[in-house]
Amino acid sequence: MHIASSLANLPDHPPISLWHATSRNRKTRPPLETDFDADLAIIGGGFSGLSTALHAAEKGLSVVVLEAEIVAWGATGRNAGFVVPNFAKMDPDDIIAHLGPQGGERLIQMAAGSADLVFDLIRRHGIDCDALQSGWIQPAHSPAAFEKVKSRAEQWASRGRPAVILDWQAVRDTTGADGYFGGWMDKSGGVLNPVSYAHGLAAAAEAAGARIFEHSPVASIQHEGDGFMLVTTGGKVRAGKVLIATNAYVGHLNPTLARTYFPLKVFQIATEPLAASARQRLLPGSQCVSDTRRNLFTFRFDSENRLITGGMHIIGPGAEERVPRAIHRRLARHLNLEDIPPLAYNWSGIAAVEPDFLPHLVDLGLGLVAGFACNGRGIAMTTAMGPVLADWAAGTKPDDLPIPFATPAPIPFHGLLKHAPNMLLPWSILRDRLDERARS
Repeated sequence: MHIASSLANLPDHPPISLWHATSRNRKTRPPLETDFDADLAIIGGGFSGLSTALHAAEKGLSVVVLEAEIVAWGATGRNAGFVVPNFAKMDPDDIIAHLGPQGGERLIQMAAGSADLVFDLIRRHGIDCDALQSGWIQPAHSPAAFEKVKSRAEQWASRGRPAVILDWQAVRDTTGADGYFGGWMDKSGGVLNPVSYAHGLAAAAEAAGARIFEHSPVASIQHEGDGFMLVTTGGKVRAGKVLIATNAYVGHLNPTLARTYFPLKVFQIATEPLAASARQRLLPGSQCVSDTRRNLFTFRFDSENRLITGGMHIIGPGAEERVPRAIHRRLARHLNLEDIPPLAYNWSGIAAVEPDFLPHLVDLGLGLVAGFACNGRGIAMTTAMGPVLADWAAGTKPDDLPIPFATPAPIPFHGLLKHAPNMLLPWSILRDRLDERARS
């Protein structure tokens, strides 16, 4: 991971991302240096762990969070700050077909309210994170893609969501980008500074009674009596239930668990602030954009008018230097910015992607669970997973939870297939170009 050298000397802030550089509410938390008893121990101080800690503590449970690095160190602090209340690959009708009417509708309703939950938490707890519930836009790069997103919007609108279909002119007016055939917008989506949001969730969880420890990597999880013993270098936590909320940063904790998802490496960049003329043309309503290309194109602005976008990389040497420059060129091309400001920041992170791109709770037995809800929709989905896991910790039966709950399902040939998203990127780029030629 690389970022502008201006971050190198920030006290207490490893040079991780733009968001760590601009977050205003960082609190240093001590490592665990004694022993604790808790109803729930959470491994991981990202959105999933912090949202669960907050909601479980509000239920009256005693909660301890153990973070190996600092709050928001992993994917939580390395994304683009999009709040998107839907699924990356499946629409509501697909969910019903996949999970059945009862289970499908429960998961759909959780996703439908996920952005509203995020912004409600921000308002309720006074979290200073540059949050704007300004909407999320998905433009269609081809006629076929437009037909699909129209169906998608109609399915969400039929469930009472603020989903609207946009024709090509509306997409151009709202995004400032040319070449799209139409699209749709979920008005409940939006943007924020993810690190500041995570710090706010942590503060709210602590105010509710949770204990959060940084620089406290868990060396082992041992079943003991009717609960578990978590061992760190400085102390131990005895807990009735344990949540592994590490996303793709499972490490040594559970090798089987690490084979149940694809670790997807994504790069993000931010430019220097745009000139006023360009800023007025692009996203005048300050929404965020993710289009329908297979090689996904995204963009948004931060509070200082830096233009932010991201992308994957083709496997090969020099990616850390090569990919940010390529993403910067792509940004200029797609947004018709002849005088695009220079790169100010670039960073990368790893997200966990499930084979079906849906949230999952993995039952590791006897009150030990791992939660995965990122799949390209990290902020909204992982926040929404918090109340679900708090209910589980408080005794709700797994069958009554809205997220699928099952034993681990390792991916066959995982050692090879985990590289598939990056290996297939050239084919995705070629298919996108064929779409563009077909429409011209």
